[in-house]
Amino acid sequence: MKTIVTFAILCTLAALAACASPTPTAAPPTAAPTAAVQPTTAPQPTTAAPSTEPSPQGSPTELVVVTHDSFAVSEQVLKEFETTNNAKVQILESGDAGAALNKAILAGAANPLGDVFFGVDNTFFSRALKADLFEPYKPNGADAIPTQYRLDSQFRLTPIDYGDVCLNYDIAWFKGKNLAPPQSLDDLTKPEYKSLLVVENPATSSPGLAFLLATIGKYGPEKYLDYWQQLRANDVAVSEGWEDAYYTKSTWSGKGDRPIVVSYATSPAAEVFFSDGKYTTPPTGNVLGDSACFRQIEFAGVFKNAKHADLAKKFLDFMVAPRFQEDIPTQMFVFPVNPDAKLPEFYKFAETPKNPAQVGADAIDANRDAWIKAWTQAVLR
Repeated sequence: MKTIVTFAILCTLAALAACASPTPTAAPPTAAPTAAVQPTTAPQPTTAAPSTEPSPQGSPTELVVVTHDSFAVSEQVLKEFETTNNAKVQILESGDAGAALNKAILAGAANPLGDVFFGVDNTFFSRALKADLFEPYKPNGADAIPTQYRLDSQFRLTPIDYGDVCLNYDIAWFKGKNLAPPQSLDDLTKPEYKSLLVVENPATSSPGLAFLLATIGKYGPEKYLDYWQQLRANDVAVSEGWEDAYYTKSTWSGKGDRPIVVSYATSPAAEVFFSDGKYTTPPTGNVLGDSACFRQIEFAGVFKNAKHADLAKKFLDFMVAPRFQEDIPTQMFVFPVNPDAKLPEFYKFAETPKNPAQVGADAIDANRDAWIKAWTQAVLR
């Protein structure tokens, strides 16, 4: 069985996965801004799907998948696609997700870095579409994907997975102090929770940015800084990244004194999965109050002028099919978008918020840098 160190590596990569120059956007990981996004309507995506029959044998066709460094898929699952399609899949890791997207934009649509891109999330969604890099293609099975994840009716980018950034808390610590865990973002400003919270810097951390967006979604662009000033007055701690916050500053790590940490809604389930039987129930819980979490959705698309466009479309078909979708939870610790995909048993501990924060992809693209700069002035200066 994989170790908890593996989880640390995966989640650290996920924590960086949405970051980009000059500012970042996890995990695992990992609120759906669908209400504020108006899907485009033309041109229509390709409707004729490529054949799923095995390709004629010969030299395998190399398919290049450009992605971020935290992309993971089981070797056996990938091998099944290669065998069925007489293909060899090359995974071209290109830094964190934002950096990978920037590289693709610099290369341009005329000279794509590969055939498929995976890893654009909703914090960089509008930027990706404005760059006009992707060919409309609606994969087989895409109709089953819930509409709240489909941000582009042209299917230039197809949703693949989603995950929520939330507050985790140390169950044993709160029981030992006879103190109720926080239930909302407002609770964190109360005196009884003074010096208990550690967050990540949104300029250097994906979950840090996601939590900042949750506060903007809840309090609005006009008042979110007032909330953060209250957190500062209540002695919030700020770490540069997820790993430092989760494994150094938290009480459950045995190294820190902060029983509340910004992490992922799947983190409690992952603690059970990687405990080698130590835990039968999670040692941590989630704060799932209204707008207390932010949902990250990851997308994939076929590059315009892809060298192997037909094979790339087959790969997108594969990515939304149950075989690949069921591999996602134990590889990237996020949820599959295909509702027919079965979840592993330990995911019964992976909660999802009913009302995650809503911030539109266009609003994020237009204001991300300004929001982070204002946060830095209010919290760190």
